[in-house]
Amino acid sequence: MPQRVALIGLDCGTPQLAFDRFAADMPTLTRLRRDAAWGPMRSVVPPITVPAWACMMSGRTPGELGVYGFRDRRDHDYGSLAFASSDKFTLPRLWDALSAERRRSVVIGMPGTYPPAPIHGEMVSCFMAPSTDADFTFPRELRNEVQRITGGYHLDVNDFRSPDLERISQQIFDMSEQRFALAGHMARTRDWDLFAFVDMGPDRLHHGFWRYCDPEHPRYEPGNRWEHVFRDYYRALDRHLAAFLETLPDDTAVLVVSDHGGQPMVGGFCVNEWLRRQGLLVLAEEPSGPTRMADAKVDWSRTTAWAEGGYYGRIFLNVAGREPQGTVPARELDATLDQIAAAIEAIPGPDGLPMGNRAMRPADVYPEVNAIPPDLIVYFGDLRWRALATLGLGRGLYSPDNDTGPDHANHAEQGIFVLSGAGRTPGRREGLSLYDVAPTLQDLLGLPRLAGQRGTVVG
Repeated sequence: MPQRVALIGLDCGTPQLAFDRFAADMPTLTRLRRDAAWGPMRSVVPPITVPAWACMMSGRTPGELGVYGFRDRRDHDYGSLAFASSDKFTLPRLWDALSAERRRSVVIGMPGTYPPAPIHGEMVSCFMAPSTDADFTFPRELRNEVQRITGGYHLDVNDFRSPDLERISQQIFDMSEQRFALAGHMARTRDWDLFAFVDMGPDRLHHGFWRYCDPEHPRYEPGNRWEHVFRDYYRALDRHLAAFLETLPDDTAVLVVSDHGGQPMVGGFCVNEWLRRQGLLVLAEEPSGPTRMADAKVDWSRTTAWAEGGYYGRIFLNVAGREPQGTVPARELDATLDQIAAAIEAIPGPDGLPMGNRAMRPADVYPEVNAIPPDLIVYFGDLRWRALATLGLGRGLYSPDNDTGPDHANHAEQGIFVLSGAGRTPGRREGLSLYDVAPTLQDLLGLPRLAGQRGTVVG
């Protein structure tokens, strides 16, 4: 018999923190695990909020979705990247499958849902909405209730990469409290089959404060002002979880899940500077200071490759007949990629030891590749190093800092999975995959498996 399902998404929820270090500070989650199928859960490649949540809700890979990050190439020109708005996700997600059967969903804060599309139910879209002045809800009039219940809805933490730690910490705590309170209100006052909401608080906390809370972080200082902010936040998060669970009907299956984990960011690797030193990226004019790749004066007629940065690196080849001033003959594309990938994987760290980089071709990672993917997906130091695309930093190849503002964490491939009240055999599971979420929830909801979906039902 179909069950109703509540999905509680904790962006960047990290197993080493939620299951181990702060287990005693999270009695609600720990108690939930006793009767649950639970364990660390492998994310997608790349393990990034967008597209990971959409992959989770559809059971499809980034390649199939044609979305590889928050921003992707619009075309093969050298221009700006386009944000991954909801219209980029054309394959059905769980609420679409339910809507087709006239069954109701309530969706709050799910990344990849702005602008909100009509569903059979209600939606409060995600942090990618520019402001609450925009149409960030479906139906539109839901916005008034959201603003009234919350006293002014927080889509996200404003400028979370900032040295203003007092403000950031307060906004993170406030946002999580507000998100759970809104979820509780809507869970009580609506009829639904699927209730799914995502709190961005853990992600913003990890990026802003990891160096202050983790003795393993290279920039940790014992006794600092923020040493216990992780503990305090996870305690508060657990209280919010307990209050939300009280609003759910007894027959609800509950899934607490994250899209990826977190880990200390050792530093940043200046990937475009490295390409310059390899003779692969040629500038027509030397930057006078820190310069975004989009603003750099590139001599495209002499350039082989360039990169976009972020949590992972994206390498693009300048291919003849594909890019406007392409230099790499199509027949040499594979050999050129092999050479660049081998060189990236051989890069040593600042200590002279191997960084442990991985350079992957999308076609080797995904069964299908759509839209315009990067030619290489690169993890620097197994994601312990952020990819810095900025030129002219004047720091060599290695930087202790991020190039877009203070950031002390990067993403990790393991997230969390806790499925309770679903009639599954309790206990820790190994080998869980983010792709298992959609088929498992479809099984609970009594929905047929969609053609082409990845993953297996967690039994």
